Amino acid sequence: MDTTIANVLIIGSGPAGYTAAIYAARAGLHPILYQGYQPGGQLTITTDVENYPGYPEGVQGPQMMVDFQEQAQRFGTTVHAANVTAVNLSAYPYEAVIDDQHTIRTKSIIIATGAAAKWLGLPSEERLNGKGVSACATCDGFFFRGQDVAVVGGGDSAAEEASHLSNICRKVYMLVRRDKLRASAIMQQRVRNKPNIEILWNTEVEEVLGIETVTGARVINNQTKQIKEIPLQGFFVAIGHQPNTALFASYLDLTPQGYIQTIPGTTQTNIPGVFAAGDVQDSVYRQAVTAAGTGCMAALDAERFLATQDS
Repeated sequence: MDTTIANVLIIGSGPAGYTAAIYAARAGLHPILYQGYQPGGQLTITTDVENYPGYPEGVQGPQMMVDFQEQAQRFGTTVHAANVTAVNLSAYPYEAVIDDQHTIRTKSIIIATGAAAKWLGLPSEERLNGKGVSACATCDGFFFRGQDVAVVGGGDSAAEEASHLSNICRKVYMLVRRDKLRASAIMQQRVRNKPNIEILWNTEVEEVLGIETVTGARVINNQTKQIKEIPLQGFFVAIGHQPNTALFASYLDLTPQGYIQTIPGTTQTNIPGVFAAGDVQDSVYRQAVTAAGTGCMAALDAERFLATQDS
C-alpha cells in the first residue's frame, strides 16, 4: 500500500470542506481534499439556494459546489473523488486509508463529513426531493410563502421548523406519529400558540403526492386506520439528522447525538491537530454559510497548529 505525506488532509467536500481548502491553500499548506461518498454534500440534492451571500439571483446547489471546488483548486488544493475508509489517530503523524488501498500520513486533519438528514424512506419522497420535499425549513421555507405545507416529526426540530414556517406559510400541518409531542415544553407551547399550525396526532405518511412538484400527502391514522389526502405545496421532514462520524467514533469525543465535540470558540477536537467543521459538529444551525464559516476557522486553527509543530 503506497503512502502520501500531507500537511492538511480535508475529509469532506461541502461548504465547510471547500472553504477550509481555500484558506489552507492560500496559506501555502497544499491541502489534499477527499470528496467522499456524496461530493458536495447535501447541497448537491438542493435546487435553489437563495440565502447564501454573493449570489443575488440565487444559485443551484450543485452549481454552487462546483464554484466552491473550482475556487479551492485555483489556489492549489488537490481534490480527489475518493473515500476515506479508515483512520488512525492514535499516533502522530496521523494516517488515513483511501478506498482501502492507499495510505496518507498527515500532520493535521480537518473533518468536514457533514450530517445526513433522516428520511421516511418513501420512493415518492426521494423522487420529489428538491421539488417540494425538503429537510430544511430555514433553507427552503421562503419558496412556500402563503402556501400550505406539512412538517413530519414531533421533536424540537419539527416544532422549530413548524414555528418558522408558520410565519411564512398560510397553513402548517404537523404530522405526528404518536399522541404527544417529544419536543420540549417551551417548543410545544410555541407551536400550540400558532393559530395556523394544526397538529395531526397518530398520523403516518403513506405517500407524498405529485408528479413534477408536491401536491399533497396521503396519510393514515395509525389508531383508526382512516386514510386521507391533504393538499400541500411543501413537505418538510424533520425527524433528525445523522452526523457522519462513524469513522472517528473510537478516537474523538462525541455528543450524545453523535456530533463531534469541539472546544468552544474553536474547531479543535480532543486530539491535537484534528479539527471538525460544518454540520458534523453543528447540531443547531446546519446552514451552508455557517458551515463555510467553521471551515475557515478550521483552516486557520490548522495553520496555527502546524506553526507550533514546525517551531
